[in-house]
Amino acid sequence: MTPPASILIIDDEPAVCAGCRLVLSDQGYAVDAVHDGRSGLESLGKNPYELVLLDMKLPDIDGLQVLEVIHRERPRVSVVVMTGYSSVPDAVKAMKLGAFDYLSKPFSDEELVLTVEKAVKTRRLTEENLALRRQLYAKFDFSNIVGENPKMLRIFEEIRRAAPTETIILLEGESGTGKELFAKAIHAHSHRADRQFVVADCSTFAPSLLESELFGHVKGAFTGATHDKPGIFDVANGGTLFLDEVANLTLDVQGKLLRVMETREYRPVGASLPRRTDIRIIAATNQDLKSLAEAGRFRDDLFYRLSVLPIYIPPLRERREDIPKLAYHFLRIYCREMGRRIQGFSDEALEALINNDWPGNVRQLKNVVERLVIMADESILDYHHLMDNLHGSRGAAASRVPGTLGELRALKKRIIEEHYGRMEKAFLLKALSTAGGNISAAAKAVGMQRPNFSILLKRHGITPDRGADTSTSNEPR
Repeated sequence: MTPPASILIIDDEPAVCAGCRLVLSDQGYAVDAVHDGRSGLESLGKNPYELVLLDMKLPDIDGLQVLEVIHRERPRVSVVVMTGYSSVPDAVKAMKLGAFDYLSKPFSDEELVLTVEKAVKTRRLTEENLALRRQLYAKFDFSNIVGENPKMLRIFEEIRRAAPTETIILLEGESGTGKELFAKAIHAHSHRADRQFVVADCSTFAPSLLESELFGHVKGAFTGATHDKPGIFDVANGGTLFLDEVANLTLDVQGKLLRVMETREYRPVGASLPRRTDIRIIAATNQDLKSLAEAGRFRDDLFYRLSVLPIYIPPLRERREDIPKLAYHFLRIYCREMGRRIQGFSDEALEALINNDWPGNVRQLKNVVERLVIMADESILDYHHLMDNLHGSRGAAASRVPGTLGELRALKKRIIEEHYGRMEKAFLLKALSTAGGNISAAAKAVGMQRPNFSILLKRHGITPDRGADTSTSNEPR
């Protein structure tokens, strides 16, 4: 049950305090009242109030000064100001200083109740959203980035120091090294963690559309612009913008990006007036921006602006001691997702993982482990499992071109038995695991009739006990 909201009234008129206290107490609120500003601030320092009803004319401190202190020291407390002079300028000042709303004296009981309800509801929704965002970004804490290599530890320390600042950060490294994950970790440790994190992959936009995607456009800016469209800088306002593959920006757009970074202003395509934005930029590239700048393919001034704090993410082959930890990390994730019971890797398989060069880096390792979990039936993943799945399906049969129609048909049957059969079994195990072993729920979730789902379970020798395998079937293993 949600506890009642706690409210503090600060007003030098005893009648107003008594009246508000009576009305709000009848609504279930916990209400305290004081008669001057200093007593109000003292009470706020001792009690966790959610809302303050603040009179603008107090005997000791001006109400606006009290509001400034509350906004500075207790920013999560909502404030509704009360003025006995129906002074619009005072009310506007108060709203600019962070007040939620205002009441003009004399106000009715209904006005009081409605304003307080709205203030409390809005505050609690804001707190709930903050809590959800904290839970979301907790996933991107450094404890979730696997790595104990000295190079990685230095990166963690650099990010811890830079994250709370507004410094532009450039993440450099090969594809698949996890640059976006590091960008999210920076955001999660910044003062903007409760705001949006927006990703713009500069390699996915057509050059003709890139400027519109980033800065938006106004109606009539070009053929097909039938309405105003906000750009990524609009969407990311107040939060963090991650510009991935920034080397793919055209020189023209690079100039506009530089202007945004220097002035915090941008102009939507077709707009006559600039707009302001408040964002923190993190950029990433898998190319050598310095070489591109020297070749005239990247602006020198933008390169130096982005390179205030460059952080190089090493490829997996430069931190091989992290490979076993990463492999077991992904193994646990996919076993949990698919309801599999795989204990680990054999010594030979682990050695092969460590000695592989991993041109696709962490992303490739993750994909290989996922494929192993899908395809393997044994509880220990050995060297042969790994070699069969390291570069996808590459069995001897698949690499030999059939010479006759009979051989082609036999190859097709063998591929279906070996690969589709295993995929089908993994599909059933995952569905059962998600449904907690309930066959009817699992069948419904994947869009199958229960009898057909049961037939497949029987074919693969799977029991409802989260996919426990009691197989004695002749299915290929």
